[in-house]
Amino acid sequence: MNHRPYTAVLIVPTGIGAAIGGYAGDALPVAKAMAQVCDRLITHPNVLNGAQLYWPLDNTFYVEGYGLDRFAQGDWGLNPVHQNRVGLILDRGIEPELRTRHIQAADATRATLGLTLTDYVVTDTPLQVELRTADSGASWGTIGHPDSLLRAAHKLITHSKAEAIAVVARFPDDVDSLVLDNYRHGQGVDPLAGAEAVISHLIVREFRIPCAHAPALEPLPVDDTISPRAAAEELGYTFLPCVLVGLSRAPQFVTQPHPYSIWADQVDALVIPDTACGGSAMLSLSECNTRIITVTDNTTALNVTPQDLGIEAIAVNSYLEALGVLSAHKAGISIDALRPVVCSISQACD
Repeated sequence: MNHRPYTAVLIVPTGIGAAIGGYAGDALPVAKAMAQVCDRLITHPNVLNGAQLYWPLDNTFYVEGYGLDRFAQGDWGLNPVHQNRVGLILDRGIEPELRTRHIQAADATRATLGLTLTDYVVTDTPLQVELRTADSGASWGTIGHPDSLLRAAHKLITHSKAEAIAVVARFPDDVDSLVLDNYRHGQGVDPLAGAEAVISHLIVREFRIPCAHAPALEPLPVDDTISPRAAAEELGYTFLPCVLVGLSRAPQFVTQPHPYSIWADQVDALVIPDTACGGSAMLSLSECNTRIITVTDNTTALNVTPQDLGIEAIAVNSYLEALGVLSAHKAGISIDALRPVVCSISQACD
């Protein structure tokens, strides 16, 4: 193979009620299919995390959202690894029994999956996560004691030589009952997702190290009408396993080229919901020689399209169609050649 690897980025922004990717790992089938078409797929925890469910994809890179933004801007490269030492931060606000459940989940990934974890650290102060909702309906949140989170991460990095950080913060159980009920039944916005992003962004920005978050919550009452898209979060006491699996081989961020590092100018295509095009990574990659593919049936609570921004993009109806565009692009075939009418080079088609 003489050509360079075909590299695509798959983004489904978190906390915006995406019809696909707005629930518990329900965009993972899209990533699995896309990984078969591409040589390298770059995506983020919101796509790959499914609570206790996950899937190993050897050619897929698990990149936290802030790190993905810096990558798309060309500031950071992604350096593939065989293995990371993953440090675990537990919020002091987690009750003893619930803390034990998360420690057992971490031990299970060591014994059953062979992951390399360092010692865990409990924050010196409860993090005090609070949830918010924007006017658009997107979720976000705040941390009452971000300094405590950073001190815990610093300890893991300096004393335990952690190369990636998993965080488990205690989230409020008293989420608006209607919002939570809608989410569990496959409607509306994940009320936790926006706050989760704030937590991981803080650590990645400060330490330039892979990070992802799993919320600690009391198990919800059994409901036999739960949507399959939300069902992964109904399976146990913790959402931690998928985070530890993702971080175990998450690429490291680098600022200088390495022999196998990946940079933004090597990205051939970006696939993103059609109404969620206002993010930093999307805007940065649109300025590169990257083919932008937007998916119209993955509706969101936002309404920012490529047309609104003056960005050239290929709009497709579904991820099935997006896979076809990627396959043709990788093969060097014009998608116009796959349509029943091909116009002469001397004339324009309507």
